[in-house]
Amino acid sequence: MRTTDLAGHKLSSVAADRGTFFRQSSWLMVVNLVTGIVMLGVHFLAKLIPESEYATAVTLLTLTMLIPAIPMQMVIAQQTAADLALDRHRILAGKIRGLWGWLTLAWSVGATVVVVLEPFLSRKLTIAHPSAIWITLLLMLGCLWMPIVWGMLQGAQDFFWLGLSMLANALVRVGTATALVWWWRPEATSILRGALLGVAASVMLRVWKSRRNWTGPAEPLAARALLRQTLPLFLGFGVTLFLFSADTVFVEWWFPEQTAYYASAGTLSRGLIWLVGPLAAVMFPKVVRSTVRAEDGNLLGITLTATAILVVVAGVGLCLVGPWLVRFVYTRAYVEPTMAILPWYAGAMLPLALANVLVNHLLARNDYRVVPWLVALAVVYVLGLLTFHASPTQILQVLGVSCTLMFFICLWFVWHPLPLRAPGPAPELSRSDLGGGASLS
Repeated sequence: MRTTDLAGHKLSSVAADRGTFFRQSSWLMVVNLVTGIVMLGVHFLAKLIPESEYATAVTLLTLTMLIPAIPMQMVIAQQTAADLALDRHRILAGKIRGLWGWLTLAWSVGATVVVVLEPFLSRKLTIAHPSAIWITLLLMLGCLWMPIVWGMLQGAQDFFWLGLSMLANALVRVGTATALVWWWRPEATSILRGALLGVAASVMLRVWKSRRNWTGPAEPLAARALLRQTLPLFLGFGVTLFLFSADTVFVEWWFPEQTAYYASAGTLSRGLIWLVGPLAAVMFPKVVRSTVRAEDGNLLGITLTATAILVVVAGVGLCLVGPWLVRFVYTRAYVEPTMAILPWYAGAMLPLALANVLVNHLLARNDYRVVPWLVALAVVYVLGLLTFHASPTQILQVLGVSCTLMFFICLWFVWHPLPLRAPGPAPELSRSDLGGGASLS
């Protein structure tokens, strides 16, 4: 084949890859937009049930947020993408089934403790119906399983079914909760049942679709080797999640009377991350695949550019339509206090959205040099909050500075990359690695 033919083939391949990237990203962005709108319906249920019951539902649903779902999902996505790229299907099946077993075992231990302490928890959390705790336990199990099956689909780049499962979760959750509150019981258990059925529908759909990755012959789970490989991923994505969500806890601690307004601004501003997040989510397994194969599959430039454009345009639009949106979702009384902090919140999300793209790129390339710096940044962020918290606005200023520092730290490592290694056979697992974690599959 002539040189011109090779160049033309390469250009057409790059164009096709970029077309696929934007098509998959657009699909997930549409899904996130639709699910976000649907999930707002949960807030309207507050008008149909007693305030104490709605508070119970929010408290118990908040417990599911303690599960580090996003770091877990990205770890599974990275392992799935790498093993599929190297045709290590038996090793991948062993990892998935082993993790499934260990997480279920951990849930069983925790559930036993909760069952024993149920009378105390019901009194402490002022829960009128103990069945709410049992439903929450099952919901926690589903939320532990969800990152596994979600990560498998992301790692296999099956974004169509990933999007469908996300839609199933939102539609079933809100639809069931609304029907139960409206026609059966206006209480917390109705909202929790809706959440449980939504998660169950999503998990079952994804378990069926990803069955090729976890069924069939499997190698035992090498727990120690897997921990060494995935701990940096978990920490890196965990810091991103921490900066994304921890500020509300500090505001509730220092300014409980302003938490509702702060949370409303946070809900709308974090929507910027959910809007552009699919760009990084689609890029991640593609970079993992090209890295393990030592191929040139760099999508960072277009991903970062598209993220910057979208988040800036959406952020400006949010500030412009914010008063109407706040009045529509909440009440007129929320407009003034929420809009006083919304621009600061949206401004902090801009560098975080860009930093998230860089973190995904670096960790997909197995460049873990950035991880200690991110962990140190999280410590500095907490120290900054403990020092500067005169108002919710000042807390957001600390968040904005921390997210900006995170962006520039990641950018430095992107400008000084590690060299790509030539692909080779799967590494041999030592006897100690195989003994480090028996398979529960």
